[in-house]
Amino acid sequence: SLVWAATPGMLFQKDRDSSPHPLNLSWVFGYNSSLAVHSLMDGEDRVLLYVSSHTVVIHDVLGNRQYHLQGHANVISCLCVSEDKRWVATADRGPNALILVWDSFSGVPVRTIFESHPGDGVCAIAFSQDAKYLVTISAGAVQRVCVWRWTLPTEKPLCSTELRPEFGHQDYVIFNPQDPHEFVSNSKTQVIFYLWVKTPLLGEGRAGAQDEHVALLLSLQTFKSVVGKFSQSVFHFNNSQALTGTSAGKLVVWDAVDPQIPPEEQQVKPLGMTAIKMVSMEESLTVLKVLESCIVTGDVKGHVKFYDGELQFLSLYSHSKVGPIRSLSFSTTLRDPPDAFTAKTQPFLASESDSSNSVSLTLNRNFILSTSDATVFHVATDSADFEKLLEEAKKAVSAIACHPQQTLVAVGSHCGLLKVWDYRHTKYLVSRIFPGAGIQCLSYDPRGHFLAAGFTDGSVHILDAISLQSSCKEFQFSQGPVTHISFSHNSEYLATADEKYSVTVYKRVLQNGHRCWEHLAGLDSHYKPIRSILFGVQSDSNKPRLLSLGEDRQLVEYDVSSSIKDHLVVTHRDQVEQSAVPLCLAWYPPLSTESFILTANNSYKMKLLNTTTKMCRKTLLGPTYGSPLEKIQILPTTSPADPQQHYLVYITKDKVGLQILPVDGNPHKSSAFICHPDGASDLATSYNGRYVFTAGGNDCTVMKWKVNLTALDSAAFLGGEDMIPFYNLLDGGREGEFFRELEDYFYYAQLCSQGIETLEDRQVSTHIPLEQIPSIMRAIGCYPSEEEIEEMINEVKFSKSMDAGEQVTEINLGDFIKLYINHRPALGLSMKSLQRAFQVLGYDNEKGDKVIDRGDLLSLLQCRGEQMTEDELALCLTTLLGRRPRTGGSERDTCDPSGAAALIEEEIPAEVTAEIFAADILGLPIA
Repeated sequence: SLVWAATPGMLFQKDRDSSPHPLNLSWVFGYNSSLAVHSLMDGEDRVLLYVSSHTVVIHDVLGNRQYHLQGHANVISCLCVSEDKRWVATADRGPNALILVWDSFSGVPVRTIFESHPGDGVCAIAFSQDAKYLVTISAGAVQRVCVWRWTLPTEKPLCSTELRPEFGHQDYVIFNPQDPHEFVSNSKTQVIFYLWVKTPLLGEGRAGAQDEHVALLLSLQTFKSVVGKFSQSVFHFNNSQALTGTSAGKLVVWDAVDPQIPPEEQQVKPLGMTAIKMVSMEESLTVLKVLESCIVTGDVKGHVKFYDGELQFLSLYSHSKVGPIRSLSFSTTLRDPPDAFTAKTQPFLASESDSSNSVSLTLNRNFILSTSDATVFHVATDSADFEKLLEEAKKAVSAIACHPQQTLVAVGSHCGLLKVWDYRHTKYLVSRIFPGAGIQCLSYDPRGHFLAAGFTDGSVHILDAISLQSSCKEFQFSQGPVTHISFSHNSEYLATADEKYSVTVYKRVLQNGHRCWEHLAGLDSHYKPIRSILFGVQSDSNKPRLLSLGEDRQLVEYDVSSSIKDHLVVTHRDQVEQSAVPLCLAWYPPLSTESFILTANNSYKMKLLNTTTKMCRKTLLGPTYGSPLEKIQILPTTSPADPQQHYLVYITKDKVGLQILPVDGNPHKSSAFICHPDGASDLATSYNGRYVFTAGGNDCTVMKWKVNLTALDSAAFLGGEDMIPFYNLLDGGREGEFFRELEDYFYYAQLCSQGIETLEDRQVSTHIPLEQIPSIMRAIGCYPSEEEIEEMINEVKFSKSMDAGEQVTEINLGDFIKLYINHRPALGLSMKSLQRAFQVLGYDNEKGDKVIDRGDLLSLLQCRGEQMTEDELALCLTTLLGRRPRTGGSERDTCDPSGAAALIEEEIPAEVTAEIFAADILGLPIA
């Protein structure tokens, strides 16, 4: 009913503030300049339709409004619009690729086609003139062409054909406007004409119907001269001809009738199509369109030219600021041409016949043009006026920053463009272009006076936050691209990190009565990429403290106040992970008497480190949405009524999300949404916590998300309170076999702690001593290292030390379940990680398998990592192998060395593979 009653423009009347989601897409800055931009509404309106990453944006330029069509999980690879501009079809490529057909009036998706081209997705799509049919071309190495009757609820195409790889990668397709059963596609080197015929027995679109298809291939080898690469093809508006534009500025004319072949030998279409002539168009052609009575071309010089049916030149539109044209979209409404325009175009018209009038009417259409350098113009054909509607980044957008006191967001791209927007009114304010280098990172100082930018050439610019003029001469002290940049809390220091693993600090000083910036010192403090730099405040003074976190698992703290010229003082260097890789960090809000640093690693774990000792105080399960957390920020507090209510904002590889604090491992306290399927590059939050901004890197977009904390709180409440969410994370839940087994182990541990062989009365309780934690963990299938065991015990032991001043010596079942869920591997045991270890440590045997020599394996276990003694190793292996040869003494945990050695040699082969190690030695089930 919504679609039936829809009218143009009604979608902007929808109320989008009532969305039930914690994060709602509010605005998109930038678009995919490799795809076409369409004009949706005529007259004086400026309503554009374009693609930004995985979202279709309908943008009312004059009304400063956007509406977003969201349904794709992958980056949209192609789109098309019906002739009447009512229907929009979009397709993507990647996992679970979709084809979606939208009603542009209401914004409703009216048809979804799943698995249209499994595994490949779509690279080209087109509507027929009557909008009944869709043609799609798959994006794989072996391409398939399909025709769909999209109004039918079938998942099968009407007809399809497979293209041979030698045809080239077909990336453009279009229907014949006079006959929906004909269409043409082209690659850079070949043009293919198609004809599909309905099966008379089953009828059009019937399930199981396999329609006949005929195709003809024409390639560059057809010609005797160089024609360049093919760009786009179209059918002529009033005859059987077709046209193809080329990069060499030629227009190839194809016809089913060859004047050099006798009529009785002519073949029918499409097999009869042949190139009858080439017309030189001077510039390399990028766009080719056919209107009712005109042929229109766009070229690399930004020229739009109109020709009549005989390819006679009619009119030219050009502007010095227009780059290579990517698309043209014409209004369907005709203007009333003034006398001046009629006089202007009259010399180009052959006569005042009906055909001439038709050409005049076609020329009397305003149009939208987009360029490959991400600029969109509206062109008024009566005055040849070019109105710039959009000018966006044409290269990767990897840097965003929000002003600390005003509604300003700065966006930097690799093309050197820096733009500042007022995000409250979505109004562009000021910009600056830095030629020769790309912007990699941005940061405002806490007072909002400066904007610092780090560049791909290693330079650092400190700009005025409002005018973007340089506050001082640029610095060039980094040896590689600057990846992170941050100001101290008092705006006196600026720190950067670069790709060469070094940290550089700049200081604000007084020279000749003026405050200026100078280079203080730098240090190669890591040996792997630096993931974060973070300024803070020392607890006993107001002096700044600086931290850097690297993939080398080192958390390095610097004393910038004590540093002198060319000497950066390091106060602490701590290893924060044993095997996982830390990815980001933030200052944890004051939710307890103890202050923490929050880190996240690539094992989906978050850790709370004491800010002074760097001791791990808690390990917690983080959000598990397909990839680990890449960047995190504490959302600024928005509720003065509840200052203890805090939230965390994060991005993963392709998602943006919110997390309720304190972190406790409850998955219902977190929510995430796809923001940039090709990879999110940066994250920023508004000073009032109402908006979150994400940058998409190569998709050249920045997305503004409106925060709805009430929705997240409601979702957490519905997920259950107390232990309910944690029970649900156990295999089988609270009533499952795993929970009953855990209870048995829990009470058996009490027996062990009280002594198995005793006649005294048992003291059954709900707690077990902390010393039994490792045994139960291993019994239920979690195999922590010795360091992880120490962290578990310390986590429980010191959980009340700050508040109650006492150490905990025992743990109950509920707390143990939380401990287990937070510490166990988030994705379970992985055979891949074991195979990876064998690839690094082993060698290829005669069969080509990765193996480790038995002696080398025993030596590695005793000499590398958490080293085992010979007795410990013998005890473990004999236990795992099912036999425990013992000495005659009373010690239970000792082995007869000779017996153990004989058993190991007997049971373990000379060459051990990862599969043998897992299945035969460890006894783990493997697929």
